[in-house]
Order: sequence, then structure tokens, then C-alpha cells
Amino acid sequence: MKFTDGFWLMREGVRACYATEIRDLRVSADRFTAYAAVKPVAERGDTLNTPLITVECFSPAEGIIGVRATHHAGAVNRGPDFALPGQDPAAAGARTRREGAVTELTSGPLTLRMDGDGPWGLSFRDADGRRLTGVGTKGTAFATAPDGTHHMVAQLALDIGENVYGLGERFTPYVKNGQSVDIWQADGGTSSELAYKNIPFYLSSRGYGVFVNHPGRVSFEIGSESVGQVQFSVEDQSLEYYIVAGPTPKEVLARYTALTGRPALPPAWSFGLWLTTSFCTSYDEETVTSFVDGMAKREIPLSVFHFDCFWMREYQWSDFLWDPDVFPDPEGMLARLKARGLRISMWINPYIAQKSALFAEAAERGYLVRRPNGDVWQWDLWQPGMALVDFTDPAAREWYSSKLRVLLDQGVDCFKTDFGERVPTDVVWHDGSDPERMHNYYAQIYNRTVFELLEKERGRGEAVLFARSATAGGQQFPVHWGGDCFASFTAMAESLRGGLSLSLSGFGFWSHDIGGFEGTPDPAVFKRWLAFGLMSSHSRLHGNVSYRVPWAFGEEAVDVTRKFTLLKHRLMPYLYGAAATAHRTGVPMMRPMLLEFPGDPTTRMLDRQYMLGPDLLVAPVFTEDGQVEYYVPEGTWTSLLTGETVTGPVWRHETHGFDSLPILVRPGAVLPWGADDQRPDADWLDGLTLRAFGPAATAGDTLVTVPDLTGATAATFRVVRDGETLSITAEGTDRPFRVVAEATGATGEGTGTVTVRDA
Repeated sequence: MKFTDGFWLMREGVRACYATEIRDLRVSADRFTAYAAVKPVAERGDTLNTPLITVECFSPAEGIIGVRATHHAGAVNRGPDFALPGQDPAAAGARTRREGAVTELTSGPLTLRMDGDGPWGLSFRDADGRRLTGVGTKGTAFATAPDGTHHMVAQLALDIGENVYGLGERFTPYVKNGQSVDIWQADGGTSSELAYKNIPFYLSSRGYGVFVNHPGRVSFEIGSESVGQVQFSVEDQSLEYYIVAGPTPKEVLARYTALTGRPALPPAWSFGLWLTTSFCTSYDEETVTSFVDGMAKREIPLSVFHFDCFWMREYQWSDFLWDPDVFPDPEGMLARLKARGLRISMWINPYIAQKSALFAEAAERGYLVRRPNGDVWQWDLWQPGMALVDFTDPAAREWYSSKLRVLLDQGVDCFKTDFGERVPTDVVWHDGSDPERMHNYYAQIYNRTVFELLEKERGRGEAVLFARSATAGGQQFPVHWGGDCFASFTAMAESLRGGLSLSLSGFGFWSHDIGGFEGTPDPAVFKRWLAFGLMSSHSRLHGNVSYRVPWAFGEEAVDVTRKFTLLKHRLMPYLYGAAATAHRTGVPMMRPMLLEFPGDPTTRMLDRQYMLGPDLLVAPVFTEDGQVEYYVPEGTWTSLLTGETVTGPVWRHETHGFDSLPILVRPGAVLPWGADDQRPDADWLDGLTLRAFGPAATAGDTLVTVPDLTGATAATFRVVRDGETLSITAEGTDRPFRVVAEATGATGEGTGTVTVRDA
């Protein structure tokens, strides 16, 4: 929200009060509180008839410093609030220091410095004393708008050349500088400034992050109202934000996700290919069987089959009952599909249509969100007379879960938790939550309800969602997909921008509809999107009005699907290792280039390529003719598909067929390569090959780990390069393995230690 009219004036009807000078300071061992006047105080009379802003500075966790600015402290907080599982002030190690007028608060490598002699301001510094960002003379304020609403406002300085990233899954330009961003859930597709997943967290290229601890609407002006500042504001009496230390972007994400929750580890089977019925298409068991048979006939391994909305009867979503005219024997059908090794996913949403038998049941029990006058809130968008399940009521959560439990007993394995963004604010919640704060937060309790049911029924490590909506902390309940995109190259590129922004907002896993959702893709779009989709965290074929079976787009599409599905399966020992890293550290699987190369300025703007795990550079092709432009960082990289080497730093201009795209292996990387290309959840140590690529960027030993299906380490391989000799020693396993030195083609096989020539 903008409050000013240029640099000098306020917008008509806006009144702002800025913290100006410190009138009192209270310091304890691990925190301090400043009381700031909003005008200079020259005499006692200046203290009358004027506000104070209370500014509390503290540390919720190591390497994170919080600032809470409050105007009127008596406002009732009706919730909800973000759950912060990593919040532990006692373990933060925060300490204060006073020297003259200067007060400092330090937590880990981060220090907040406040000078009481100068104008109002706060300075955040790293372990070397370098200023990361700071609050200036207009950086702590409250403002009243023409409509009488009260807003708390903060500004943090932007340095020259500093870039801002994140703020959720945003499809606008990847670098957020110059943008106005409202953190407000909306069902807006992928081609607008609206977003399904709004996260009040941004990451700076200077090696720090900022998390605004407010679940309601947070309005960001990123160098847009004041070009040298990131401004954020909330309609409230208090504003709390956290500065998260690095110094590297990975360390920022590690600290942020430790605070807000690390991603669960999805089961290995979920990394295989998903195929759906699509949305508005006509399908029954015969159709589904023909799809599964068609994939098998064409030797394309399939891991998950998904039933979209119309598995239920029209006008009755959600009643969680199969349409008996279309699926007369759902238990038998699911048993037949599962006998073929498939997992089953079902579409659900949190809305109950009036025609559903569950509507009357839920209304009678008080499980539906109500208007202030006691009426059930309803409208006709999406489903006629639909209402919204009140997940703030524990009884409603259990009731909703009980309906899903029936499906799990039938053989369903996971759920696509669609929607969760269309949440009204003119309502009353069971627990008394503030409707404005609940609008964004609803996605969290909706997805958590379903995820926790899956963990309870299927066991920890077997739960996975396909979720569209999320707020801060939603990364704990993977996987999330990019929502409704068009079937075009433009939408393919905007989807990647959204995914990269989400990854820099703390989300470890992300997917998208291969081929696009809206409309039917041109075969060229579909084939290019296949390679991108199968080189993503999770891979799903899905559409709106047409099927997404590969043969509908020609035989070449079949070949491309097969090739990249088999490739992904062979990569699973490596990919699941990256997934386990995301689970342990919060560093995402699909990584913007700046995460791996923060010291390379060129990587800071790149939004059409990414690192898949630490060692694979992927550059999707967004053109029919196969032309692609991408950047290769320093070192000698190797094409995974062709073996060609490329020495960077360099920009590459290449042309690729539909069965190809740039996938480069990092210099010195050793990829664990599975023998089984038919399934994602194989025994990866059985027939394992370690593929050693190129000269290492730095000298020394390298450790390569291969996980088991729980994400725990099944084996570790110590890699030692000595001149032209490459020695790999197995630790934790006595099973045979094969080594290939990709530069020379030299191979070796055995147990214990295997040595080959590595020229």
C-alpha cells in the first residue's frame, strides 16, 4: 500500500507518524525495548497529546533478530498466528551490549545496532560488521488512511544493486524490485500478479532474509514507493518482522525453515510420473484402464494415477462419494489399479455444495463457516450454494478427516488438496479468529488436516499432497503445484518463475501441469514441457478440457515421455538425496542459480534455468524450434545427455530436438546412477553406478551419499582424486558398485575401493 505522493507529500487523507527519537530505553540481557517519540521533544510540553511507538527487539532463534513496533498495545489479537516450531529464545544465544549511546543485540552472526544520540534508526550487521540493511528516519511508523483504517509501516533499506526475491509463488518478474506485492491468497491463475501461495518472506542478494510475522494482508512496496527501500505495512496496531542471517542464501533458507518448519520428505514413489483423468473430460473405469494400458504398451512407467473432480457427482462437490453411474465398483477398480503397482490420488477441496448430503450434516453440527447473523456463508461460484468447512473447529477437522478415511480404506494413497484461496472475510470462525488474518491462514489448517490424516493412516514418510494454496509454514506439507496455467510456451516460462520464487520462500518441492492446464497444447509445447516436467521435483500430466496421454500428441511425444521418465528413475539415488537434503535443511530441490552460485553476479537475474539438486543445471527449452539461451558458471561442465563439455563462465546459444534440453553436470560431481529405470522407488544400491564428471573445482575428498527409501543414508562413498587416479571407497555397505570416469570412459567394478583413471 502506498501512503506518499512522491517524496515530499502524503496522499490525500493520509496521516503518518514516524519514530523520531528515543525517549526511553529498557535493556535486559537478551533484548531491549525503545520508546520512540514521533516528533522532536524540546520541552516537557512536547510529550503531551502525542503518540509513542514501542519498539521491541529480541531474538526468536539463533541468527534471527525480531523487531516489533506497536502503536496501541491494547488491541485484541484474535489470531490466528503463524506457528513457529523453531522458535526458542532461550537457545538463541542472544546478548545485549551498551557502550555510551549505542545499544547492540547480537544473535549468532547477526547484530542489531541502535544509536540513541542520532536520528531514529536501526542497523543490521553481519559477523564482519558489514551493514546488511537498516531502518532510517521514516522506517518505523503508523499511518491512518482516508477510510480511517490504521496501518503499521516499516521500511528497510535497499543497497545499490541489491535484488529481492521470493514472497511466495509469484509469476511476475523473478526479481521483485519495483513491484507492489500484496500477500493475499487468490485464485488468479499463473498469468497475473495474484498468487495462490503468498509468503511474507523475501530473500535479499546481500545475504539476509526478512519474514513479516503476520498472517493477514501484508502490503509490500519493493523499491516502488520509495525506490531505495522495501516497505511493508499491515492494517493493525502492531507489526513484527524478523531479519534472518546468512551469509549465504542457503543459510538464510536453513534458518528461516528451521523457524517456520522444514518440509516433510515425500515418499520415493511420488517422484515418478503421475497421470490424471484431466478435469472436464469424460472418463470412467474403461477410460482409466485404457490410459494405464496405453502407457504400459508404450513402455512408459507410471507411478501414480489421479482422479480429478468428476469422480464425484456433478453439483455435489464435495461429498466424497464416487459417482455410481460412472464408477459402480470403486473398490474393485482401485484394487485392479493397485495390482498393477500404481498409487492412487484423489481430488478434493474444502467446499461443500448445497446439494451434497454433507451440507445438511455439517450445517446441523456447526461445521460450516457462518456469517455474523448466524447464517451459513454460501455463494454459487465454483459449486452452487457451496459453504466452507470451518477447520478452526477440531470437531469439524475430525469430521472432514473421517470422510477421507473411507477413501483411504478403499485404497486411495494421497490427495490433491485443491483450492483453499477463496476464503471470505465477512464471516465468523468457530475459534473467534480474525477473518482478515484467517483469509491467508486457512490454507495452512486445510492442508495440515489432510497431511496429518495421511501420516496417521499411512505412516510418517508416506504422506504426500498435491496442494495449490499455502502460506508461511506450508512447506511442511508437500507437494505444491503451480496451479492453472495456459497451454503455451509463455505459461511454461511463467510457471518456472513462480516455482523459483516459491523455492526462495522456503518450499523444498514443487510441480506444475505438464503441457499446461487451460486448453490443449500444441504438440511442440507438450513435448518441450515434458522434458521440463520430468526434470522437476514432481512430474504430473494434467489438463482441463483434454486428456494428457502422450500418444494424443504424436509418437514423438511418446518417445520423449519414455526417455525422460526412464532418465528420472535412473537419477533417483541422486534426486532422493537432494530431497532428503530439502527435508533436513530447507534447501529446495529445484534451486535458483543464485542459491548455488551467490558470488556470481550473472546468476542473480536468471529465471529460465535452475539447478536440480546441487549438481545438475537444467535449462528448459521454451521455443518450438529448439533454440535456447542459458548461462554456464565457471568450470568445465558436462552434458548429461551427450557427454559434450562446456567451459564457463559463458552464455550458450544452442538448438535442441524435442528429445533433448541442456542438462549439465557440475565440474567434479559424482552422480549416483540407479540400475532400475522402471520405478522411482527401487533398491538403489542394487547395481549402483557412480558416474564421475570432469575435474573437481576444488581439491580434496568428496562424499557422495545414497539414501534409502526413508531418506536415511544407505551408503556413503568417499571420492579421492589424485592426479589421473580416481579412487572411490564405499562406507556402510559391502555391496558391489561400478565406477565410470566420464572424461575417459574408464570403468571399474567391485566392493570396498574401486580405482579408475580420471584424466
